[in-house]
Amino acid sequence: MSLKSNLHNLKEKYKGTKMAPAFNALHTFLYLPNEITHSGTHIKAADDLKRTMNTVIMAMVPCLIFGMFNAGYQHHLALGTIESAQGFLGASFWTWDNLVIGMWKVLPLVVVSYGVGLAIEFLFAVIKGHEVEEGYLVTGMLVPLIVPIDLPLWMLAVAVAFGVVIGKEVFGGTGMNILNPALTIRAFLFFAYPTWMSGDKVWVHGAVERAGTADAISGETILGSYAQNNSVIYDYWDMFWGIIPGSVGETSKLLIILGALFLIFTKIGSWRIIVSTLIGALAMGLIFNGVVDAGWISSSSKFFGLMSVPFWQHLIIGSILFGAVFMATDPVTAAQTNKGKWIYGFLIGFISIMIRVFNPAYPEGVFLAILLMNVFAPTIDHYVVQGNVKKRMKRLNVKTA
Repeated sequence: MSLKSNLHNLKEKYKGTKMAPAFNALHTFLYLPNEITHSGTHIKAADDLKRTMNTVIMAMVPCLIFGMFNAGYQHHLALGTIESAQGFLGASFWTWDNLVIGMWKVLPLVVVSYGVGLAIEFLFAVIKGHEVEEGYLVTGMLVPLIVPIDLPLWMLAVAVAFGVVIGKEVFGGTGMNILNPALTIRAFLFFAYPTWMSGDKVWVHGAVERAGTADAISGETILGSYAQNNSVIYDYWDMFWGIIPGSVGETSKLLIILGALFLIFTKIGSWRIIVSTLIGALAMGLIFNGVVDAGWISSSSKFFGLMSVPFWQHLIIGSILFGAVFMATDPVTAAQTNKGKWIYGFLIGFISIMIRVFNPAYPEGVFLAILLMNVFAPTIDHYVVQGNVKKRMKRLNVKTA
């Protein structure tokens, strides 16, 4: 008897029981679900939620793999065991040792993220008697990409549990949540364990263990350096390729751009949100540059460092590009109308750079800006729809007059 026949028999065995949702989720991991629509639909398509989520995961996998190499590279670079002169294409970056160190640190984050998150999803599905939803497939991959490399696994487990339960399940599950679950997890980490998210010893592997010792190494990010009005040792190409300290998946802007093009081509991600977010960030950066050029702020001010950053450089430092591509475009929590997407994205970019500059203790505001606009996305859509209704009513009144 074939494996598929055995699985079908087991499915019939568990049918109608409390464990049916959990078994069905495992059964449909590799096989197409039997529940498909045969008639009465307006649009027929082969894609489903699982395929959509897997497409987003494929767009993030290059960032994950690069992040593993970069984690090992930054570790060796900080220790002085390798030189940075060879650059992005140098043999020192792509060594097996860098990948091994990166895998040793990143894969446990992935395992804990998926293990805890999916366990809670299965638990709620069994208790509430509905099928397991695939929404956490993307969240489970996003979380390891947006946290520090040396974050303790128990902290991650607690944060994931909070984000899944409070950020999604209490609202009714996938499709009903108003906040991005991955960003809810990061927000919990930021407010519950601020030293692990805002310190300068958490972004390079080994920096925490060596803190306060003779061979201590710095894990400070570019944003942290600018916030302290310090000089930045990385050139623009380092920032673009991603050979810099930071969260696992945020550093390589090239791979993020390629992921954005892939999501736009597959029509999973909204190009309007991505473009408008970047426009909003550039607009806020230009305003701050104008303030500096006009001499309205002293060079000794704690805000001067990030205000003086060239406006376009905000796109290649920090998480603004990663957030615009993989988080702001979340179809559940983002604005749904075309005009609303432009407004929603612009405000995310605008507010992100504002928080980045005025919060030197933690000079990164992308996740806070996206969470804030998640809350206001329904309001934006409401006023866009009402505006369209008024225009149509006005045209109708003109025609009947």
